[in-house]
Amino acid sequence: MTGKERYEQIDIPSGLSGVIQQARQRARNQKRRKMMIWRSSSLVAACAAVMITANVPGVAKALSDVPVIGSVVKILQVGGGGERTDGVSVTTTKESDTLNIHFQIDGEQITSAPSYTVDHKEGPNRLIFTFNGVRHLDYGKLEKDIKALKNVKDVYQNIILDDSAIGFVVELKDDVKYSVSEYQQPGYIQLKLFSDGKTTKSHELFFVRSEDMEQGEALAMLAEQYSADGSSVVQTQNGKFTVVMGGFENRADAEKHLKQFTVREDYSEPLYVDSWMSNENPQ
Repeated sequence: MTGKERYEQIDIPSGLSGVIQQARQRARNQKRRKMMIWRSSSLVAACAAVMITANVPGVAKALSDVPVIGSVVKILQVGGGGERTDGVSVTTTKESDTLNIHFQIDGEQITSAPSYTVDHKEGPNRLIFTFNGVRHLDYGKLEKDIKALKNVKDVYQNIILDDSAIGFVVELKDDVKYSVSEYQQPGYIQLKLFSDGKTTKSHELFFVRSEDMEQGEALAMLAEQYSADGSSVVQTQNGKFTVVMGGFENRADAEKHLKQFTVREDYSEPLYVDSWMSNENPQ
């Protein structure tokens, strides 16, 4: 199933109306019991950030100087959010170690972010962003803004076989931490990069990978073929790209994974096991 098909099959729960009614009743009850201070949207957003911070290590530091623009919906390190939409244009702005990703339709900033996912992987340390319902990305501006962040090593596009989806990969320097915040009214995504002063020891990882390839349709097709297996595209040290799966701690597990691919009916492109350090790109 393609990313577009998964996106279009987002279900609206059949019991949604009942859930909404229950939520409204709970809200009315809580409103009677709580002080008027909860009516302040800025304080609600701040409280939400504090509650979520407890579940995301290091986010307290990352959010210490985040400006209050709009309302916080969620703060995450991996996962997704947003709302289903179409025809969105994407642009970016940069401040210090923060990247703001803005969304517009017909030149007007929208109230909620489009449907998106954020994934984090090692080998190298990188973030993978995917946005659905997007028709235009000012990639030149995005690349310039991201590369200007002091904690970024590189950025490159992630080609997707869907003209209503865009993706890009941000490679982070060693020991860089991050948080991703989703806002509403206006809707935007904020990437915050920071260091907590702790050093992480690099370690060898084992992958199932393809041969080196140029950016293009063939690479995108191969990544889509193995998307259900957790595939991702990584830039190699020679400037080309490879599709990788895994991140195993030992070669035996990677070999076992490869064997499962070779007996599948859709297996055609030669894959093999390779290893490199968690903070490095493959050769």
